[in-house]
Amino acid sequence: MWAHVWGFLYSKYFRFWLKWILRLLTGKCELQRLLGGAGAGARRTLGIMSSFLMKSFTVLRNAVHVEEAEVEKCVRDVMKEKNIEQKDTGFKTNLHISLLQISGYKKLYLNVENLRKVPYDSENEEHEEQLIELWNLLMPHENLRARISKQWCDIGFQGDDPKTDFRGMGLLGLVNLVYFSKHYTNEARQILSRSNHPKLGYSYAIVGINLTEMAYSLLKNGALKPHLYNMVSGLPQMEHFHQFYCYLVYEFDKFWFEEEPESIMHFNQYREKFHEKIKGLLLDCNVALTLQD
Repeated sequence: MWAHVWGFLYSKYFRFWLKWILRLLTGKCELQRLLGGAGAGARRTLGIMSSFLMKSFTVLRNAVHVEEAEVEKCVRDVMKEKNIEQKDTGFKTNLHISLLQISGYKKLYLNVENLRKVPYDSENEEHEEQLIELWNLLMPHENLRARISKQWCDIGFQGDDPKTDFRGMGLLGLVNLVYFSKHYTNEARQILSRSNHPKLGYSYAIVGINLTEMAYSLLKNGALKPHLYNMVSGLPQMEHFHQFYCYLVYEFDKFWFEEEPESIMHFNQYREKFHEKIKGLLLDCNVALTLQD
């Protein structure tokens, strides 16, 4: 209860006077202090988002919803609104970067969502080519004898036809599997081999699709902002989402074998434990989750 009372008093009264005192002492407004004091990355951009959303000025509140093409104009409008000289190139550059990160995150989510909504279509030649590419990357010394085959179980699909396993995540699930296998081929093959462990084994492809859902949900609810704002000085791209997925695959495999579950029947329990671990890491404003050998 006291936390809510303090929050109310701070936002309604103390914050105004604190800002006034700091401006008197430094000669700079809150935005100038944020953009000049906090280092580049999540701390700065999240601080700007929070500051803008608390403003009564339309120009400032709308800044967090700006589209990429409008960023430059928005920067000029904000500087005009706050009486900051246009020749202050440091302020201008830093605000420009932060607004690009904010608009880029929203655009990235829309792109990921659009790919997720595309159902796998066995009549689509491009979809089929990606699926065969996945097999060839993971099983270079074994030919796929038929498109509908029990062999798909060897790389962790549930049945004879992998298309049924992509229902939840659509084409996004396949694109992520192919990306990891193409850019981290040795790691992908090693993890596939480990997934066939007689006691601790799991279905490689199915788990990979499950981890796509995890990455997607973290992006959707905004939890990936600190990571992406620290990793990308500008517009986050689909490439950065794929890289985060690769991190999840690599780290989940290590986590699974460290935990030594009694059987695959406990997958959901350990999946949730891993999910909580990742969410905890993403709470750190300095977080940057990269795949490590």
